[in-house]
Amino acid sequence: MHIQARRVFRLSLTVALSLALGYVLPMALPFLAPVFAVILCATPGPPMRLKALIGLTLLVAISPSIGVLLIPLLLQYPVSALMIITVGLFFSAYLTVNLGKGLVGMFLTVGIALISAAGTVSDQLATTVIKDLLFGIGLAIICQWVVYPWFPEDAVAKVPPKTKATGAEQSSWIAMRSTLIVLPAYLLALTNPTMYLAIIMKSVSLSQQSSVVDARSAGRELVGSTFLAGVFSVLFWMLLSILPNLWMFFWLMLSCMVFVAARIYGVVPSRYPASFWINVVVTMLILLGPAVQDSANGKDVMSAFAVRLGLFIAVTLYAWLAVYLLERWRKRRDHYVSHGARAMEV
Repeated sequence: MHIQARRVFRLSLTVALSLALGYVLPMALPFLAPVFAVILCATPGPPMRLKALIGLTLLVAISPSIGVLLIPLLLQYPVSALMIITVGLFFSAYLTVNLGKGLVGMFLTVGIALISAAGTVSDQLATTVIKDLLFGIGLAIICQWVVYPWFPEDAVAKVPPKTKATGAEQSSWIAMRSTLIVLPAYLLALTNPTMYLAIIMKSVSLSQQSSVVDARSAGRELVGSTFLAGVFSVLFWMLLSILPNLWMFFWLMLSCMVFVAARIYGVVPSRYPASFWINVVVTMLILLGPAVQDSANGKDVMSAFAVRLGLFIAVTLYAWLAVYLLERWRKRRDHYVSHGARAMEV
């Protein structure tokens, strides 16, 4: 089997298996397992070793502790806490963009935003979210360990070329943009954390799109992927309603991932980059997870789904607007600086 086809089936089966096990095992947020399977296992290569998994688990355990420490400050001194959170979000985005520490930056963002927001409701909710974060990551990696021997990489794999380091000014620019994307969603989540935790996950996913550097690419990648994820979610839910059980959930997820992974790895040509398709499936999982829980709790699934999708689209449109306005402001600033420098030379 061709290496690209093996990668498609490996990622697809890993995500589908982690989803099935997440709903079988006692997890309050079972959709986190397949979300982390996509994030951690989409990069081609052998699975994470036990030592690396322990290190990642320690990182994830430490990052939420920062959010836990912010909870009392957020309740007693909200203005000071929001200032600290803003600086923390900027620092985590800078780690992702400038230092190439994508996982560190993402989990630090999740720890600061998700855990502190959950902790304003109750310590039990914050503890549940931390436990599911750790459990979901471990489950995703274990599923990859199980699947990898069936679809391994080639014995001699080419080392991917290193990406060029982003300049300091560009890194600060993207980090500021990422902070402005997450912060409004975080403030919204503080009004009702139990309802808006998924919005924080979506905003974190948007803020990590460091490759989006202009408004045109933002419209194509951020907004386009969110709308397509909404379409996929509706179709997925309609098919799942025909036979609502775990086996149907598993096979639908496997089929959907084969469709998406074929475009991620270039088996099926696509005009959109791999990051676009990864954003599609992550957004779809974040939408479907709460919908399944609403159905199990006897709530009105379609109305809650419509509200959640509307909020996702609103957050994405805001992110696009933020990129556009910041890009326009930056161009005007550079224009005035260049003209001022020429005037001084004259």
